[in-house]
Amino acid sequence: MAGRFISFEGIDGSGKSTQARMLADALRADGHAVTLTREPGGSTGAEEIRRLVLEGDPERWSPETEILLFTAARRDHLEKTIRPALARGEIVITDRFADSTRIYQGITRGDLRSMVDALHDLMIGVEPDLTILIDIDPAIGLSRARARAGTELRFEDMGLATQVAMRAGFHALAQGNARFRLIDGARAPDAVAKDVRSAVHV
Repeated sequence: MAGRFISFEGIDGSGKSTQARMLADALRADGHAVTLTREPGGSTGAEEIRRLVLEGDPERWSPETEILLFTAARRDHLEKTIRPALARGEIVITDRFADSTRIYQGITRGDLRSMVDALHDLMIGVEPDLTILIDIDPAIGLSRARARAGTELRFEDMGLATQVAMRAGFHALAQGNARFRLIDGARAPDAVAKDVRSAVHV
């Protein structure tokens, strides 16, 4: 039986990671086999690349280098985690996928969308069956993201203007795209989760 592939997208601090976990828990409670994963990461090689791209100075990598690193991480993630789980008939839920690269590197870090799409077509060639876009005001999201403990703040350190541009980019990407469901993330987690669950027909 073929599995189902669901991605969560949104700007930093939108609550998408929390919602991905809550959905995975709900589906498991209903008896479904679920693989919950994330990007960059989700496999041994991709997790090593994650540390390279999410830590350090905001100017550590050029946008072009970032695209290559994220694509390499995604390829390993696809080979080692996503495809095997789907082949087992599982529901795969990933916290970010290719849409994040389309926005973060393809739009907000330069006019590189064509490069992102060309590499995606060549090396990945897979889109989620459903993408949940958790939407939130960029100022609120950035405040939430910066309040988290940890070292993975490279993109948050690019500032509010970058978050604003990313939100606009996600909205444009979702416009008219049937696989997207836009959900208001500026509410209590349980209220958001209820809308997420209703969007996932399994």
